[in-house]
Amino acid sequence: MNPATPDAAMPDAAAPGTLYLVPTPLDFGCAPQPDVREALPALTLATAARLTHWITENAKSTRAFLKRVQAVQPLVAPLQQHTITELPRDWHKHGDRHRGADAQAREWLAPALQGHAIGLVSEAGMPAIADPGAAVVRAAHALGLRVVPLIGPVSLMLALAASGCHGQHFAFVGYLPQGAGERAARLRELEATARRLGQTQIFIETPYRNAALLQTALQVLPPDTRLALACGLGLPTQAVHSARVADWRRQPPALPLDLPAVFVLGH
Repeated sequence: MNPATPDAAMPDAAAPGTLYLVPTPLDFGCAPQPDVREALPALTLATAARLTHWITENAKSTRAFLKRVQAVQPLVAPLQQHTITELPRDWHKHGDRHRGADAQAREWLAPALQGHAIGLVSEAGMPAIADPGAAVVRAAHALGLRVVPLIGPVSLMLALAASGCHGQHFAFVGYLPQGAGERAARLRELEATARRLGQTQIFIETPYRNAALLQTALQVLPPDTRLALACGLGLPTQAVHSARVADWRRQPPALPLDLPAVFVLGH
C-alpha cells in the first residue's frame, strides 16, 4: 500500500498520549457552510473522528464541528460520550500567558497521561493562533506529551499570501482599539513600523466593526501604503482586495464586510 495515502496514515491517527491541534473550517457563524471536506484533508478528518477528549474554545461550536465530521467520517464514539472541556472566558480576552493557566492546562491534559489522545480546537481555523490555547500546548510539552498540529486553514497566512505584501517579515498585532481616536493613532503607529522596518502588519476585527476600521484606515494612512482586506476566507463568497490607499479612495471595491476579515498593511 502506498504510505502517502490517507488509509495508510490512519493507523497513526489519534495516537495515545498525544495532543492534536485540530483546525476547523473558517466558516464559523456563516451560512451556508460548504462540505467540511472542502476545508480539511482526509487525515485531519480521520484523526478528529477518532478523538473523544477535547479542549475547546467553545463547546457548542465543537459539537457542531463534530457533527460535520460525522457526516463524512463516522465518529469512534457517539457525540454524547465525548469529553469536552471549555477554556475559561477570561482567556479569550486577557490571554493565557500566566503561571496559573499552565497549571490549569496540566489538569485538563490528565487523560492524555492515562492513554487518551486529546484534541485542542477553536471555533475557526488553527487553535492557539489568534485564539486561546497556547497554555495547553505549553503544558503538553512540559508533560512530555507528543504535540501534533494537523493540516487545515489559517486565515492570517491565507490573507498574507493573497495580499502582495512582504511575506518574509511580518507581525500579527491582533485587534485594534475600538475608540475612533485610539484606532487612528494605532493605525498610524503600525504604518510607521511597516515603513521603518519593512514589516508587514496583520490585524483583525469583529465583522460588525470591519467597515469602521476600513473607513479609518483610508482616512489616516498615507496614499502609497498598501492595504489588503481578505473577507470570508474559505467561503464561496470570499473576496480579497489589495491596492495602494490612494487607489482604494479613488475606486472603493464592493466587499462583504459583514464576514470575518483579515487586514494586511505594508509597503
